[in-house]
Amino acid sequence: MIIREKYLKRMIDAKDTEFIKVITGVRRSGKSTLLLMFRDYLLENNISSENVIYINFESAKFDDIKNYKDLYKYVEQRVKSDKVYLLLDEVQNVNSWEKAINSFKIDFDVDIYITGSNAYLLSSELSTLLSGRYIEIKMYPLSFKEFLIFNDYDNNNLEDKFNEYLKYGGLPAITLIKNNDELVLSYLNDIYNTIVKKDIIDRNNIKDTALLENLIKYLANNIGSTISSTKISDYLNSNKIVQKSNHQTIDNYLSMLEKSFIMYKADRTDIKSKSLLKTLGKYYISDTGIRNIVLGFRNINEGHLLENVVYLELLRRGYRVNIGKCNDYEVDFVAENPNEIKYYQVTQSLMNEEVKNRELRSLENIEDNYEKIILTLDKSINNDYNGIKVINIIDWLLKDE
Repeated sequence: MIIREKYLKRMIDAKDTEFIKVITGVRRSGKSTLLLMFRDYLLENNISSENVIYINFESAKFDDIKNYKDLYKYVEQRVKSDKVYLLLDEVQNVNSWEKAINSFKIDFDVDIYITGSNAYLLSSELSTLLSGRYIEIKMYPLSFKEFLIFNDYDNNNLEDKFNEYLKYGGLPAITLIKNNDELVLSYLNDIYNTIVKKDIIDRNNIKDTALLENLIKYLANNIGSTISSTKISDYLNSNKIVQKSNHQTIDNYLSMLEKSFIMYKADRTDIKSKSLLKTLGKYYISDTGIRNIVLGFRNINEGHLLENVVYLELLRRGYRVNIGKCNDYEVDFVAENPNEIKYYQVTQSLMNEEVKNRELRSLENIEDNYEKIILTLDKSINNDYNGIKVINIIDWLLKDE
């Protein structure tokens, strides 16, 4: 197992705090492996194996644990007098599991870590029961920097390796089979179908699966474009792609896609007033490999796919990310954390004068003094236009932040 240092460090930093640690992310992004890495860390740091309880609820070994009472009984029988570290993988497979979690905190000296592949894990029931006593650790597919490490790649021919990253995506297991396109296609297709069936269709008892599939295709094909549920519904109806859809149903399905972590929504913010706008957000897909399995492996180097990579990287770096509007101009990303705000434009190239002026104009129109950056695939670039930095996107992805 290759250690994903950033995520493991977050778990170690949170160890022995009163909070329940909740690890979330799209299926096969590495949550289970992270939990095993943390178990190894505990054992290597003199925690007795008797005091580490690890349960993977996708294993047939634990099929007898059906509900919270079964889970409570299983753990109760194994709790010793010393502190216990409880690691529960894909805990949402247990009915009313949150009741057991709440009881563990009351009845035992226990440090709890749980994973789940959909945001229902942090539903209102859990939030109410735990009332702010949890920390969410958000896990994403491999960054480009991690992709190089997992493949044991050096820094030669980075453009080719970046194109490979755009094509196959960053799900960790891809690195084991990437030299066999047939296996890659099968693996990505299986993951996509599992997410759609288990985390969306089955969980929400969806009947109109054709509408859902076409909605996913629409979003994958319109990454980086402003979207509304009414606009999507009108498009699907007018092109007779589905029999009938309406914006309320589309809204519901969009929410389900977000909760499954297959899609992320970036809201629109007015930069001048610092207020969120209720309409025309953008959607980004959790992994470019999944996007390519939905649409076919075409246009993998297009600007919107680059935008998707930047969006996910900003999330990995701990920013809250919105899209920006300032007067009549659009800003690709407004990235905020407690200490700073940064503005980003993403474009394949600035070699075209019209494109360069458009990208610069969007940032020049912002009157504050926060950092403004254009990310591009250009290699030979002027790296400063009146204080606006221009950075090669591959260099930026490899930079520590």
